Amino acid sequence: MFRPFEWQDLVPLAEGAWLTIQLCAVSGVLGVIFGLILGIARTSPSRIARWISTIYISCVRGIPVLVIIFFVFFGIPLLFPGLEPDKFSSAVIALTCFAAAYVAEIVRGSIEAVEKGQSEAADALGLDYWRKLRYVILPQAVKIMVPPGIGFLIGLVKDSSLVTVTGLLELTHAGNVVTNLTGDPIKTFLVVAAMYFAICYSISLLGRLYEKRTGIHVDPLKLPEPAGL
Repeated sequence: MFRPFEWQDLVPLAEGAWLTIQLCAVSGVLGVIFGLILGIARTSPSRIARWISTIYISCVRGIPVLVIIFFVFFGIPLLFPGLEPDKFSSAVIALTCFAAAYVAEIVRGSIEAVEKGQSEAADALGLDYWRKLRYVILPQAVKIMVPPGIGFLIGLVKDSSLVTVTGLLELTHAGNVVTNLTGDPIKTFLVVAAMYFAICYSISLLGRLYEKRTGIHVDPLKLPEPAGL
């Protein structure tokens, strides 16, 4: 027997939304860290670093995130018997791998978007590659990275709904549970959609605040295209 959708059903949905926020915060931070490393490697003078980062980025960007989630959740215990990460850890690993590849391309595009004259001026001052990157290129590139990075983070929040296939009780899965109890998917998923919208809109507001304070707006579609393999 189903029961009507009631206010008490907002509790598991709110808990699912909080778990979604935690999941995206952890995987987003880790994705930025690894993406920054990969993006810098993608533009480094080292051919090996460029080769490794290019292969990783191309492979991950060419695979649906759902396949990555399945591979991490089911593949790790099969490949490494005795190592069975919990559902949250598996979701974090999968979304981090996914996010790192896309953040890396944002980093690469932002670095290449910095005027070449800045790099030439640093060379004229006798700065080596790493000092030039640290003191001249990256401070300017970071300002360009943030707007498209905010857009990607919003996409990551929505893509996190796919981890419901692992049984993790995030927002979408909580919506499924409530629907099974109430038999009212319309009300349930209207609330779920409103919660996703609230999370994404909050992130968007932070991005707008950043753009307003810095006076920088970058269209990610206008960033330089990835270089060939």
